[in-house]
Amino acid sequence: MKVSSQEEYGLRCLVQLARLPEGESLTLAQMAEREGISTANAGKLLWILNKAGLVQSHRGMKGGYQLARPSSEIRLSEVIKVLDEDTVQEHCKSYTGVMEVCVHTGDCGIRPVIVGLHEIVQNALSEITLAELVGNEAKVDATLHQIEGLQTRFVRTPKVNL
Repeated sequence: MKVSSQEEYGLRCLVQLARLPEGESLTLAQMAEREGISTANAGKLLWILNKAGLVQSHRGMKGGYQLARPSSEIRLSEVIKVLDEDTVQEHCKSYTGVMEVCVHTGDCGIRPVIVGLHEIVQNALSEITLAELVGNEAKVDATLHQIEGLQTRFVRTPKVNL
């Protein structure tokens, strides 16, 4: 699975907000500076996250962005779904060959593999909350290894219904 830059930066922006003390917020400029991205890019990401109900914005002197819910209630599967530019349902529609459509459109042995891998990743991401990503790398790694069943979700064979 390839994580797009939009997904990565969106997650990074959410982690920045999750680290804030309760009641505090970050302006668009602060977010862009902290993550080393343009204000326009930060604005696009926060607009998407705001529209999805993951963050909320406040105007005024103490304005800025903050999480719309506690970080312990935000699952990574939800975040990735909001930020994902290339959903698995669009896999066959985004054919890049020289023909108009893929020759395997009717009966494809590749589709169940792609759908199954996507399901495995989604199941694993649904076990992880934004709160579990706050901290240094060693702490987060240890936390993720403690999540019951996370590793087995990556190796079990999914049941795919098409």
